[in-house]
Amino acid sequence: MLVCDYIVESIDGDYVNLRRVDKPEEELKLVARALLPENIVEGGRLHYEMLQYTIV
Repeated sequence: MLVCDYIVESIDGDYVNLRRVDKPEEELKLVARALLPENIVEGGRLHYEMLQYTIV
């Protein structure tokens, strides 16, 4: 099961671009904003585990 951290690169309406902290060379991951905590900000850090994102 995937466990990793992401940086919120940009928020674009209903979608958010995330960059994986441990593999910054990978493409950005586009995620629906509805799947993320409400109070995310650009430059913030998220932890992903068991299909859930939490603010670090």
